[in-house]
Amino acid sequence: MEYNWEFIIGHINYWLFITLMMTGLFIVVARGNLVKKIVGLNLFQTAVFMLYISVGKITGGTAPIAPLDKTQAAQDIIYSNPLPHVLILTAIVVGVATTALGLALIIRIRETYDTIEEDEIRDIEQSIFIKEQSGKASKLAISSSNTNDVIMVDPTNKNPQQLTGVIDVNS
Repeated sequence: MEYNWEFIIGHINYWLFITLMMTGLFIVVARGNLVKKIVGLNLFQTAVFMLYISVGKITGGTAPIAPLDKTQAAQDIIYSNPLPHVLILTAIVVGVATTALGLALIIRIRETYDTIEEDEIRDIEQSIFIKEQSGKASKLAISSSNTNDVIMVDPTNKNPQQLTGVIDVNS
């Protein structure tokens, strides 16, 4: 099997696009550090920029500016499409703003949880949820001779309400 090196080198921008995109995707999926996830998203975004700019480039094309000398006919000139370049400039501005917002959120997360690791944040959130659920469960007392009777006890109210048949304790 013989490789066509001219084809591979001629399409190096697409190979770089694929490499950058897969690297960025891998970093976002495989890393737990939130700053590394932002870096992965930026790599992914840069790969998309490269793709659009590569598509907008026409071999032998020139900038879409009218020639100074009117000797050459307008139909003989090959112009590159400026639209992808304009869209990428806008996307770069939006990308910088999104990155700044993401980093600001990471700072707030760090202040709140004292970590930027995704697994540690998840563990802290689960422990908070368990504490909240155990606090709610302590307000409910089940006591009766009949297993289908449930007594709701509110610590602020001295008179509990008896509910019948709300919870089947046997199941």
